[in-house]
Amino acid sequence: MHEYKFVKINLSAFGRKPKEDHHEVIEKYAKEGWRLVQIFAPATSGYGSANHYEIIFEKQK
Repeated sequence: MHEYKFVKINLSAFGRKPKEDHHEVIEKYAKEGWRLVQIFAPATSGYGSANHYEIIFEKQK
């Protein structure tokens, strides 16, 4: 059985740049035993681009 963690990374309003470094986030959770499954970009907002994305991790329970 696995457990999952979903980490939301918000994007800036102008330029749509991540507010956190995804490399650092992935390395942090990997050290805790989490495995990267996917980086998911949700449906676009009113301006045609997403306002965040999610990094999905899993590990054995």
